[in-house]
Amino acid sequence: MAMLCATDLLVLVDIQNDFCPGGALAVADGDAVVPLANDLARRFHAAGAGVVLTQDWHPPGHSSFADSHPGTSPFQTIRLDYGDQTLWPAHCVQGTKGAEFHAGLDVPMAALVVRKGFRPAIDSYSAFFENDRHTPTGLAGYCRERGFTRLFFAGLATDFCVAYSAEDAARSGFASVLLTGASRAIDLDGSLDAAMARLAAAGVTVVETL
Repeated sequence: MAMLCATDLLVLVDIQNDFCPGGALAVADGDAVVPLANDLARRFHAAGAGVVLTQDWHPPGHSSFADSHPGTSPFQTIRLDYGDQTLWPAHCVQGTKGAEFHAGLDVPMAALVVRKGFRPAIDSYSAFFENDRHTPTGLAGYCRERGFTRLFFAGLATDFCVAYSAEDAARSGFASVLLTGASRAIDLDGSLDAAMARLAAAGVTVVETL
């Protein structure tokens, strides 16, 4: 892979307390990505490349929470207006400790925080689009205005928010790379294999590390 340059962007996805051990929707070994993310961010910054963060940011009673749908359970799939939606334990609620970035995340060079999932009636895995696959977050426009053409993704969780972000980056015309070594997966009912198949079909490059 070519050396990093000023047209590269590192997107660190949802490295938040609720996705780390002890959190409401903990990803196994999730906190292991923190030092790796810090190292990547320093390397990108040293090369003159960009760094941004994404932050899951749900209002209380969000439609993706199982407790918003009486009679359902976490990890069950239901049909909402925009399609199938996995129901989750309440997590990353706006203004709570669980929604905060992990205390060990040390990336002062990050120039942007993209908050997603803040619309009460629709979830948002991707850093680019809500789960209707059409409503944009604005990240694509930011990348184009800043001149970023190759985007690298790491964080939590590999098979959901990281993969959807990498897939949508490719769909939006960017070169897209997912770094598995600095990501961790939930792997819910085969979700990791399904994500890898989608990434391959979208033309995303999947590598362990740089």
